Amino acid sequence: MIDPTPEKLSVELHPPSPQWAEIAAAEAARLKSALGDVLLAVHHIGSTAIPGILAKPIVDLIPVVTNLPSLDAREDAIRALGYKWHGEFGLEARRYCTLTDAITGKRKVQLHCYATGAAGMPRHLAFRDYLRAHPQIAKDYEAQKVRAAALCPDDVLAYNDAKNDWIKCVERDALAWWNSRT
Repeated sequence: MIDPTPEKLSVELHPPSPQWAEIAAAEAARLKSALGDVLLAVHHIGSTAIPGILAKPIVDLIPVVTNLPSLDAREDAIRALGYKWHGEFGLEARRYCTLTDAITGKRKVQLHCYATGAAGMPRHLAFRDYLRAHPQIAKDYEAQKVRAAALCPDDVLAYNDAKNDWIKCVERDALAWWNSRT
């Protein structure tokens, strides 16, 4: 069963926090206990994984699984952790899940689940690693985030759209850089 589209969120940019890495590690452990051998790895991605830049305080994770049918069979285990299951949610061969903080009522974690070897996964990892390795480009990204937040403070999807062209351009460079290293 697919949960309704995630709730509309306003855009809040926060200074970097060591809590983001702690949340990522704690969620990775919870996912491992729920998914067992289906889960191969969990990668912390997105702005909360890039040192020194403002970010929405929502931790993005990529759980890498053996295959999507095995993950789909464990949908109830993901739900038991408190996640909403949104299916592909616009990206083929991905499963998207959201976790809301029980105390604040705000989104806390987003899962972008992919099967090992999925074509859509490397761009996320390349972008993260490229910005980590190039602090000035990370600062340029932060400037894009601030610009987009000023344009679309009450709609995170419009905020994402407002920075999408910049991301796609840098993503091409990041993938070339990533592929040159392997």
